[in-house]
Amino acid sequence: MAKHGMSSNKARSVRQKGHDDALEFALLIGLKHDYKNIPTAKKDVVDPAGDTHSIKSGKKKWQLFLYGISRFKNDDVFKTMNGIGQLLVKCIEAFPEKFEDYIKDKNTAKEKCRIPMRALSELLQEKDRISAFINKAMFNSGEVNYLTIKHEKEFHIFWNEDVIKVFAESVEVKNSQARSKNQVSEQKVIFKYDGKNLAELEMRNDTPKHYRQICFNMIKPRMMSLLFSKILTKKKYKDNIYVYGKAKNKFGKWK
Repeated sequence: MAKHGMSSNKARSVRQKGHDDALEFALLIGLKHDYKNIPTAKKDVVDPAGDTHSIKSGKKKWQLFLYGISRFKNDDVFKTMNGIGQLLVKCIEAFPEKFEDYIKDKNTAKEKCRIPMRALSELLQEKDRISAFINKAMFNSGEVNYLTIKHEKEFHIFWNEDVIKVFAESVEVKNSQARSKNQVSEQKVIFKYDGKNLAELEMRNDTPKHYRQICFNMIKPRMMSLLFSKILTKKKYKDNIYVYGKAKNKFGKWK
């Protein structure tokens, strides 16, 4: 994954593409242009049954969250997630409050960050904790019912429990390792699938705008490979919409 974040123009373009894809899906399932959504809670589309969808598209990766310290301190789920939220706070607190102070001495902060990052990786060796974390990151702890992915002009719908289960069962959790003398190990928690990086939890410290924030990114093609290989049952709902696993018994019941 790229070390630095995207430009403001690129970020706006990505957000607009997300809105356009959500609207396309909403219209395909019979909603109108003024369909309901609550994007702050990851609820991009509320379908006619009242169930909610997180719509993901993009070609390379998804940013599942980008949060500062107040989110981890104040969010009730992060605060009670078996110590995960507290360790994320410690990762952020390893860095000085002012970006200018960090620039003067990057290595001290990165060395301090290694301790909570290592502890996070150790906590996430337990599958139940991986499940709780990915449930929060992707589905706002069960408030969102479906992961709906636009892929090659088609929409693929997965039930939240299926996604959480296959992710937790399939990934291996490790810390990043330095590849050069200018890098510092244990600056990320990496979720690996089939020997390759599937998702990364890391500090953002490259620009003042996103300084002391934690980003969780996922590689789209590898996540699609995981879902397609582990959730095998599939049915066609209508042109360009396919439903998988437990979603087959739930989606479209308003018809």
